[in-house]
Amino acid sequence: MSGTAREENFSVPVGTEWPGPDTIVLLHRELVPGVDMEVLSRFAHDRWYLNSAVFEENAQSASLNFAAIPAPLRLMAKHYYWQQINTDSPAGMRSAPPVQTSIASLLTTYPQFKSFILWLDNCGITALNQVDAAVLDNYLIHLLDSETITLGLKYRRAAEVRRLWSYRALLPEQMRLPAVPPWGGDPTRELFGRSKAERENLTHRISEATMQPLLSWALRFVEDFSEDIINAHTEYRFLHDRSRKRRRALGTLERSPNGQIEQRMALWLEHLRASELPLPGKRQPDGSLAVHWPHVGKVLNCTENRTMANTPAGKMALDSGIRVTDGCFLEVPITGTIGGQRWRNGPIEFDEARRLGRLLSTACFVVLSYLSGARPGEVLNLRRGCVSYDSVTDLHLLSGVYFKNAVDANGNKIPAGELRPDPWVVVSTVADAVGVLERLHGHELLFPIQILVHHRQQNLQRKGRARVSSVISRDMADFVAWCNSMAGHLGVDPIPADPNGPLNPSRFRRTLAWYIRRRPRGLVAGAIQYGHVHTRLIQGYAGDYDSGFSDDYAFEDFLARMEELAEDKEALASGEKLSGPAAGPYRDRVIAAHRNYAGHVLKSDREARELMANPLLKIFHGHGMTCVFDPQQAACQLRGTRDDPLVTPDVDDCRPRCPNIARTDRDIDVVRARHAELSEITGDVLAPPIRHQRDRHEMDRLESILSAHADAGVVQ
Repeated sequence: MSGTAREENFSVPVGTEWPGPDTIVLLHRELVPGVDMEVLSRFAHDRWYLNSAVFEENAQSASLNFAAIPAPLRLMAKHYYWQQINTDSPAGMRSAPPVQTSIASLLTTYPQFKSFILWLDNCGITALNQVDAAVLDNYLIHLLDSETITLGLKYRRAAEVRRLWSYRALLPEQMRLPAVPPWGGDPTRELFGRSKAERENLTHRISEATMQPLLSWALRFVEDFSEDIINAHTEYRFLHDRSRKRRRALGTLERSPNGQIEQRMALWLEHLRASELPLPGKRQPDGSLAVHWPHVGKVLNCTENRTMANTPAGKMALDSGIRVTDGCFLEVPITGTIGGQRWRNGPIEFDEARRLGRLLSTACFVVLSYLSGARPGEVLNLRRGCVSYDSVTDLHLLSGVYFKNAVDANGNKIPAGELRPDPWVVVSTVADAVGVLERLHGHELLFPIQILVHHRQQNLQRKGRARVSSVISRDMADFVAWCNSMAGHLGVDPIPADPNGPLNPSRFRRTLAWYIRRRPRGLVAGAIQYGHVHTRLIQGYAGDYDSGFSDDYAFEDFLARMEELAEDKEALASGEKLSGPAAGPYRDRVIAAHRNYAGHVLKSDREARELMANPLLKIFHGHGMTCVFDPQQAACQLRGTRDDPLVTPDVDDCRPRCPNIARTDRDIDVVRARHAELSEITGDVLAPPIRHQRDRHEMDRLESILSAHADAGVVQ
């Protein structure tokens, strides 16, 4: 396996730096604004915190733990990763421009590096200069023999050894792998005897039974509950800022002048009587109700304590005759309804408002993430003012910063990301969700870690201020639990568990692609259909190949077309008749496509997009017709330009005289049903003459289609 590959010429590059114990780990990295240089990790530390070089607001805490590396090889590991962090990648096994490795890539490859190092330690190797071709061959055999790791993971572990070898010129002598390239430079597919034949780690779409009620509940929050929740949350924040702890933090804790608290109490009690509202209370251990004095203190903006009952103001409350209720309820009226019924029987409690605010934020994330086609990280980095409306084109535009594929002229990742030049074009429902978030809280980010500014960030090492995907997943689980607890009361469907596992934000894009492909006429909200969502998406950034959404859609499109192709081939084999100007091309394409692609396994989403450009697969089933698509002859409105290989027809805009039309027996069943429906309508003598004439004309057209199909021979 090692072969007789030539020795590589070796020299330490000019300007190479080797760090000392106190060298800053992020020495040559762009840092987020305001970083305290004194607290940055140093080379001697066994855990390197890299958060100061991560600009994504939604990024997880980033660190490298070298305590997990065996002590004899730990210094080498630090040198290797310090060079990756601070220098451009050297020329390796393949010709590629030198670029600086991103922090995310470092964290992704670290487990593969650690696996190799632990294997070396298990073999008794204490320095890389003890490794020779035989050792690397043994490691390859170890990977080949392993039955517990996937082929993709084997590829990645072999690639990490090659990467470590490529940095040898930047490492001290005793820390270098041998000069001969690992395994003689043989391609990975030859080392393992096969390529990765199929896509691994496929993100499962959310099942239809789960997605529909999930979206319905999210839309209820945005459209029906949001006004009540925002008002309650505003009152909650107002009262919370009057607590002793919060006033001390704000510097507003001061003693009220004599007699002022009594005046406030008198006015409040008068308000409660006029509004027929109770005093806030709390259930005692013996089951009795007592006034909740801390909440009273918030309402009166005074220092609350349990001895307040003995003060003149407290005695006023106790002697008022106003009943005490079990709970501290906010005064916001409930106005939202479902099916004419208010969504709550009573007011919102003080402590409940915080959770409802979080649930509303989660509902907005579901609507925004699902219907925009944006990546989860792109959604979590959105800021206030990200939505605009173009009255000329009647389009809602969503702007934001992107990080994936954001590189400079040299191919280096731009750590701070870039403002997207082409915004997403979204439906009005998405714009409404953004508006709700902007009213819910005052943060710059739409999805901050904590909606309430007085809650401190728990992970002080992490610099990002947005929620991370794992937190959003927990929020969605809580959202589902709350909705299911209320479903019976409101008389609506609960959200069933998804058979493919827990909900997480990365599954929305593939799910949306499935709905657009399989349910184009399915309703999203009001009169908005998935086909309308698709039209908006392809008008903006989501329609660009760089967005990745086109690959997700192409994958779902390929699967759907393979299923349709199998049905078409089976129908032809069973003697299905064809008619229409494109009957011959339809037959030829079905037979050829089945021969070439039946059972084909995709290796990537991008391959699906490339396959969708093949004319053999450009067969589109519409309502009572089948389009054998040729863009140069199409009479309908096209989705895309005629010279775009991925252009598709608008089957809802099908023109009767288009030469691309073919009709199968299945299409004729639809035509016959429509003819029978019109026959019944035209038999109504009370129908207006104009309508009768129009329907009669359509019946004549359908009769000619049925007659032509009846005269067509069975296709062999």
